[in-house]
Amino acid sequence: MGAFLLRRLLWMIPTLVGITLLTFLAVHAAPGDLAARVGDAESVASAAGSSGDDRELFRAEHLLDAPLWKQYLHFVGPFDLSPQGASAFGGSGAHPWHGVLALDFGTEFQRPGVPVLPEIGARLAVTGPLALLATLLLFLVGVPLGVASALSTGGLVDRAARGLLLALHSVPGYALGLALILLFGATGWGLLPVLGAHAPDAEELSFGARLLDRAAHAVLPLATLCLPGLAYVARQTRAAVLEVLDADFVRAARARGLAEKDVLVRHVLRNALLPIVTLLASILPALLGGSVIVETLYGLPGLGSYAYEGLLARDLNVILGVTTTTAVATLAAILAADVASAWLDPRVRTEVRGG
Repeated sequence: MGAFLLRRLLWMIPTLVGITLLTFLAVHAAPGDLAARVGDAESVASAAGSSGDDRELFRAEHLLDAPLWKQYLHFVGPFDLSPQGASAFGGSGAHPWHGVLALDFGTEFQRPGVPVLPEIGARLAVTGPLALLATLLLFLVGVPLGVASALSTGGLVDRAARGLLLALHSVPGYALGLALILLFGATGWGLLPVLGAHAPDAEELSFGARLLDRAAHAVLPLATLCLPGLAYVARQTRAAVLEVLDADFVRAARARGLAEKDVLVRHVLRNALLPIVTLLASILPALLGGSVIVETLYGLPGLGSYAYEGLLARDLNVILGVTTTTAVATLAAILAADVASAWLDPRVRTEVRGG
């Protein structure tokens, strides 16, 4: 297993490099000037009594006037190649380390005093639990629903489930979120809060009341994230179970006189879970991507809203920091899916031992 994990981790390195390089080139290829929205930075610099063209100083400080290859190496690290960076590369030595390898994404363009990495950590504290809980709910609800639909093919349960799933799959996430806000928010039944991660006075509440408050604020964002994905998981589960039900080894198990419950648990579900487990690698990135819409709709200070703010401001450090963090989370989900597949599938376990 150690060699298997090492191979997977080594393959992730070029993937991560490719993702960051494509994002870096895409941002630079977009029309406009990355330093064009630095009005606040210019005002602060002017108030401090600096001379010269503040925008040019900003470009020099963030290496925006340097060749692209140097800017990318500055982002990868671990050495800071800016004028304040490592003295071995012509810098002043004030800040020698920078980049992904140094766990330093620099500071925001619009707020020079705010480091990007700690801000990403704070935003992940909102997005991470939301995405993980949504993933758990997707599998806890979607898998049994798909199994029930497959076991009653053509029946009432199957037709009702397929109709419901088709409706959920057809509704865009932003439209679903708006509908939930109108229904359950102050403009509708007024049952649930629709803005923020907690109430303004949450710190004054008792521990139990704070938990209930956060849970109430999480209901609608979770529903907006889960319901479209629920349709996908249930449909994939139904297809996987139907395929296994037609397999020869299932018919052989029934011919040997095994009880239907044993056939379902020991043969059908165990084999149908294999393709379902691999969905983890695609669901987590989809939830992180969907968090942009959800967090914007519900005013949540998470990673998705941070990415949106960075895109609007054309903040290179924020965009690259969020992209790298999301890529690492996606690759970790792929690795988890590979490990789970190796545990469930004897053929993969044989390959792992052989590797």
